[in-house]
Amino acid sequence: MAGLLEGIRVLDFGRFIAAPYAAMMLADFGADVIRIERRDGGEDRRIGPVTDSGDGGLFLNLNRNKRGMTLDPAQAGARPVLERLIARSDIVIANLPIDVLIKLRLDYDSLRAIKGDVILVMASAFGAEGPYRERVGFDGVLQAMSGAMSLTGAPDEPMRAIVPWADYGTALHAAFGALAALQHRATTGRGQLVDVSLLATSMVFMNPYLLEHAASGICRTRQGNTAFYTAPSDAYKTSDGWILVPTIGDFMFRRWAKLVGREDLLSDPRLQDDISRANNVQIINEVMASWCAQRTRDEAIQALERARIPCGPVYAIEEVPVDRHVVASNLTVPTPMPGGGAPLPLSRPAVRLSETPGAIRRPPPELGEHTDEILAELGFSESEIAELRRQAVI
Repeated sequence: MAGLLEGIRVLDFGRFIAAPYAAMMLADFGADVIRIERRDGGEDRRIGPVTDSGDGGLFLNLNRNKRGMTLDPAQAGARPVLERLIARSDIVIANLPIDVLIKLRLDYDSLRAIKGDVILVMASAFGAEGPYRERVGFDGVLQAMSGAMSLTGAPDEPMRAIVPWADYGTALHAAFGALAALQHRATTGRGQLVDVSLLATSMVFMNPYLLEHAASGICRTRQGNTAFYTAPSDAYKTSDGWILVPTIGDFMFRRWAKLVGREDLLSDPRLQDDISRANNVQIINEVMASWCAQRTRDEAIQALERARIPCGPVYAIEEVPVDRHVVASNLTVPTPMPGGGAPLPLSRPAVRLSETPGAIRRPPPELGEHTDEILAELGFSESEIAELRRQAVI
């Protein structure tokens, strides 16, 4: 089956997460994505090595279905290669600081001088405008600056989330923006600049707390796993592990009170709605902690599920891939890795389309695996490719 985005070519100048993941989502649905790395490999390729060739889990997770080539855009001899690549591409994705893009002539004005309808997806830490536009930053910096760290962790220490949600969220915005720009081009013939940033993503995700502060002056503080607006909604210890139970609304609270044998709490004036229950969480958590302590993790979850109360086990990392639902849903696919070795489980495309599904068609590329192939497609001869290699362009 042809991919939904077959015929769309994407140049991926990304590194780390935001741009590579956005490009990979397009590749999953059929776009020809060319991952461009420095001659010695990108700085994200070997973070946390897991393969015989030294490639890391971060790289493997975000670069399947791409072709890979090496190219040093700073070399003078790279410009003819770049111009041919850009002239035959629909989308360029990069998460380089704006000053670096301008220096390498990969900014939007430089790109559209080569191809008028090109789409540039520019992912950065702080966006293309404002006093921080040339600053560099990683996910954790924006978790801190958006206020998220001030609300995460125990009262005595702010904590960043180990999952880099600002990066992954920005990638989702980037992929959405790329598709929206493609639709706009299909109807108008014009390309455009898609500007996404970790700061903008973080502000969107943190907006409910910012709105609360603007409306009421409330400044929330860290309280571990305890929710701000509802209860019971916390992590609870059973006799052999932990579970998470997030509830919301009167119907769930009534079912919970009946389950734990405390229907008297339904008439407690301190617990009459979500926010009052959250404000008096110690009453509810004492009951829930006692109930959980008398049960195993599985017993507690089974009872909560029968009562239609959301819950889940707090898995150790080794428990995740063997969960029966993860296995039955085929959420990972054993995939050959660069450099050989045993296949490793790559996550399937998270978006499932019934008519035009995405798929894992090829493993992440080895460093420079498709350089000669791509240059030949651009019209470079074997001798010209050899000369580019001699000049340290590729």
